[in-house]
Amino acid sequence: MFCGVDCEASGPCVGKGEPTEFGAVAWRARGTPHGVLVEFRPRAEKPELSEVTGQRHDAHAVDAAFAGWLSEVCPDRPIFVSDNPAFDWEWINHGFHTTLDHNPFGHSARRISGFYAGLMGDVTKTMGWKRLRVTSHDHDPVNDAMRSAEAFERPLRGER
Repeated sequence: MFCGVDCEASGPCVGKGEPTEFGAVAWRARGTPHGVLVEFRPRAEKPELSEVTGQRHDAHAVDAAFAGWLSEVCPDRPIFVSDNPAFDWEWINHGFHTTLDHNPFGHSARRISGFYAGLMGDVTKTMGWKRLRVTSHDHDPVNDAMRSAEAFERPLRGER
């Protein structure tokens, strides 16, 4: 089962920040877990990064709940899909391995732009998928994961 995931973080990568929250959407199930790891607000000068403002939550409990949800909606191994898995996957992978000693997604992820380019039969056609998103971009990771789900599914239904 394909699962769209989006993460927000206080830095550009693991080791230079911390994850603040994540959202996920399972393609057919449409469940939408929202894991909050630390209270934050978007940075004024760089809203794609978070500024930590308060309480940290139990990362083990948050990740265990996410893994439990994944096992319910994805009876086979879930497949991680993102508009930018190089960023999103590293936070989820690190979190799962730190708290649960395994990542239910395994060791790989899928990038929507590569998938779309493959469907178009042209590896340079990596941006057209973005117009297929419906949900507004607001850095809410559940909404951003939903945008990815929309853009991933519409070509599968024949929309280009």
